[in-house]
Amino acid sequence: MTNESESAPDPCCAPSRGEGTSSEPQDATAQRTPGPGGVHDDDFVDIASGAFIMGTNEDYRYPGDGEGPAREITLDAFRIAKYSVSNRQFAAFVDDTGYRTEAERFEWSFVFHLFLPEDFPDTRGVAATPWWRQVYGADWAHPAGPQSNLNGLSDHPVVHTTWADAQAYCAWADVRLPTEAEWEMAARGGLIQQRFVWGNEFAPDDQTMCNIFEGSFPVENTAEDGYVGTSPIDAFPPNGFGLHDMAGNVWEWTNDWFHTEFHVAGPRANPHGPPSGEAKVMRGGSYMCHDSYCHRYRVSARSSNTPDSSAGNLGFRVAADLWSG
Repeated sequence: MTNESESAPDPCCAPSRGEGTSSEPQDATAQRTPGPGGVHDDDFVDIASGAFIMGTNEDYRYPGDGEGPAREITLDAFRIAKYSVSNRQFAAFVDDTGYRTEAERFEWSFVFHLFLPEDFPDTRGVAATPWWRQVYGADWAHPAGPQSNLNGLSDHPVVHTTWADAQAYCAWADVRLPTEAEWEMAARGGLIQQRFVWGNEFAPDDQTMCNIFEGSFPVENTAEDGYVGTSPIDAFPPNGFGLHDMAGNVWEWTNDWFHTEFHVAGPRANPHGPPSGEAKVMRGGSYMCHDSYCHRYRVSARSSNTPDSSAGNLGFRVAADLWSG
C-alpha cells in the first residue's frame, strides 16, 4: 500500500496542521482525565446489530477518496449520539478537568477568511486553498479568532478540536469515537444506497435539509439556510434514526485511520480501518461544502486529516458499545 493511498484528500475540507507554521504544541502531552460518566446518556440512539451496504459505486463518488466499492458490512449493536458534541458539553469537560486543546497549545488554528474582520492583521493562508487562514488565538472558545467568543453558540457544535482532543473528551465522558463503519450505518438511517442521509433528492419539497455553503464559494455565502457558519446541533431535520447533522454543519472525527484501498479487501464484520496511518477519517461534510468544488456532504463521502489538525469546521460526535444482557 502506497503513501499516496494513505494521504489525505486536498485541504479544501479542513486543512492539515502541517499547512501552517510551528509543528509542535507548547505542551505536547494530551491530558486525559476520567469524568463523571453518563454525560451523554440522554443523547444516545441505540443501533441494532445487522448488515448494511457501505460506500457507493455511483458516478458521483470521488474515486480518489476511496468511497467505493459498495460492500455489505455487518456490525454489532452500538450507541451513537443524536448530536455533535456542543460547546456547552465541551465547556463542562474543560471546566471539570482544566484541559487545554491542541489549538490552545499550538496557539493557533485555521479560520475561514469570511469570519475575520476587515481590519484583522495579515494572516498566513494555505497555498492551495487561500480561504483558510492561520489565525493565532483561534481555538474552541474563540472560533473566529481572539476577538470572538461563544456568546449565543452554546448549542452549536464545538470546533477547532483535534482527534486527540476528541479522545480526551471521550475518556472524561466514558464514551468513544464511532468507527467509520458505525458512523455510516448510523448516517444512512435505515436507507439503502441513497445519495444523502435523507434520500436521493437534495431538497425534498423545497425543504432545506442541512447546513452547507450557499452562494458563490468562497467569496459570498448568501445564508439561504439561515447560517453563514455553524448552526445549532438540532437546527435541521433528523435522519431515519433520529440523528441530526449527519450531513453538513461540521466534519466529524471517527476512530479509523484513513486509507483509500484497505477496505477493498478488508474485514466485512466490525471493520476498524487499517492498523496505522498518517490521517484519521472525517465524515459528514460541513457548512463550507459547496457543489462547485466539494460535495462531500453525501452519505458515502469521506475525507481525512492528521490527528493534530484543527479548523473552524471540524468537530466530533460520540458513540458507545451496546451490550446485550
